[in-house]
Amino acid sequence: MSEAGNLGPESLQTGKAGAYRVLARKYRPSNFSELIGQEPMVRTLTNAFATGRIAQAWMLTGVRGVGKTTTARILARALNYKTATVDQPSVDLSIPGEHCQAIMEGRHVDVIEMDAASHTGIDDIRDIIDRVRYAPVSARYKVYIIDEVHMLSTQAFNGLLKTLEEPPPHVKFIFATTEIRKVPITVLSRCQRFDLRRIDAGALVGHLSSIAAKEGISVDDEALAMIARAAEGSARDSLSILDQAIAHGSGTVSAQAVRAMLGLADRARIIDLFEHVMKGDVAAALAEFRAQYDTGADPAAVLTDLAEFNHLVTRLRFVPSASDDASLSEDERRRGAEFAATLSVRVLSRTWQMLLKGIPEVQSSNRPVSAGEMVLIRLAHAADLPTLDEALKSLEGASPVPNGAPPRTNGAPAGPGNGGASAVAQARMPASTGGGAQTMRLVETQPAPAAFVPAPEPVAEAPVVPVKSLADIVALADANRDMAFKVLLKRCVRPVRIEPGRLDVTLTDDAPKMLLNDLTAKLRAWTGRNWLVSLSKEEGGQTLAEMETTKRENAFSDAKADPTVAAILARFPGAKIIDVRIPDVPDVEEAEAEVPVEPAADDDEI
Repeated sequence: MSEAGNLGPESLQTGKAGAYRVLARKYRPSNFSELIGQEPMVRTLTNAFATGRIAQAWMLTGVRGVGKTTTARILARALNYKTATVDQPSVDLSIPGEHCQAIMEGRHVDVIEMDAASHTGIDDIRDIIDRVRYAPVSARYKVYIIDEVHMLSTQAFNGLLKTLEEPPPHVKFIFATTEIRKVPITVLSRCQRFDLRRIDAGALVGHLSSIAAKEGISVDDEALAMIARAAEGSARDSLSILDQAIAHGSGTVSAQAVRAMLGLADRARIIDLFEHVMKGDVAAALAEFRAQYDTGADPAAVLTDLAEFNHLVTRLRFVPSASDDASLSEDERRRGAEFAATLSVRVLSRTWQMLLKGIPEVQSSNRPVSAGEMVLIRLAHAADLPTLDEALKSLEGASPVPNGAPPRTNGAPAGPGNGGASAVAQARMPASTGGGAQTMRLVETQPAPAAFVPAPEPVAEAPVVPVKSLADIVALADANRDMAFKVLLKRCVRPVRIEPGRLDVTLTDDAPKMLLNDLTAKLRAWTGRNWLVSLSKEEGGQTLAEMETTKRENAFSDAKADPTVAAILARFPGAKIIDVRIPDVPDVEEAEAEVPVEPAADDDEI
């Protein structure tokens, strides 16, 4: 079969100067066998044509460049297929028919193409309605191809409904749109719908490779993978990028040229940057980021590639077979699998969320390099930090640190640098937080020398501290600088009975479940004796917070009733009492009540 038969009329070049045809037009499919990535639609149409169940209207939807208009022309060609031996609709278009070339070139009198983006009104639809009554001039069917049909006005859609539902037997409609949600359901219900899928990156790489071979162009496999990724499932976009890359490289296409042309970063260097970030090595991450920027990479593109690799690592953790993707490089497969086996899902998820937030910041910033560096600093700082729930769990199960011991971060002694990640690495291994978070760290392969631990000195028994009231326990919490527990005691505990070594209480509804256990342990530590703390069925008294509120309210009432204060309020309209302080409070409970008071509900202020 000739090249013209394989590629259709769009593939033919003339010998005239200036007649160059771009690859997206030159290699436009002319039959169903040349469509890539749309096998479900081709199978459905093949069965429909074989059984004679041909619809009256089709709706083709999908992203830009997947072949909606091309498919519409091939479908119009199949409907009007006629050769010396075949005179019926057919999906086998290997032999060009009488009407095929004119239809594929968009100049057949019975195949009317209309761009709804520039013909949106009811008058354009009325013109179609007036002409459908007439039979086709030479073809079997009169076919109306309306591109970007979602751009039609509401009146135009309504005017088309009746004709679309009951068209003459010689009329077929083919609609194409990228915004299927904008098409009224009344129109969709009258059409057979085909969702043209994004073309798989592997299929795009194979398609581009075959075209490069036909053109006699030398193309790197890595360059094809970059082009396929940049096209995002669009055959037209991939061919346009390849066309540009051929011109950029003067007939040869290298990975370096494509990377420079698209402003992409080297995938291997992106992986290096990801590793620096996961180790918390801020200095190395910033140096690598700056080096990529100096070679022409766009800061937002670097972070986008970083997010894509983070997604790849997360996907490989659950779907190891994802490494078989033809668009992946060997480094991405090998090192991605290593990261997937080492990093926890929580760390990867947090990195993904931070990148999604940081990329728009870089894109909208007037200093994108600085914004990108700040995003990387945040990522590296958070790489060895536990999540909130992990931090809470680690605090619940943490043991007290001996006096003089150095603080520890993520299970390793803190030191200069960024989370202890400055050591020379010979192996990668996870460092776990107290709650189970894992981060990528560089670790020493030699065992660290055992630290000298002095023998503990004998500790004298703590004196028994008398406790006679709930206020005494609050005072103990204050003396031990446990402010959080002090607040819980004052807000949630209602005293019922207190005796030496025994405490009966009731709790408020918002009290933590572990409050009684914590209270028992803290009383033992603070008083030097064992305590039995039990939950009573009796009602109990007021909490200390309620008592303080009552005292404040009484103090405000007494202050308002004081003649001197009343005279001042009368003398200065709009004044308010905002605080009442009582000097020389005799007991601890009243002393603690001497705190700033919330403003009164009145408009009076002093």
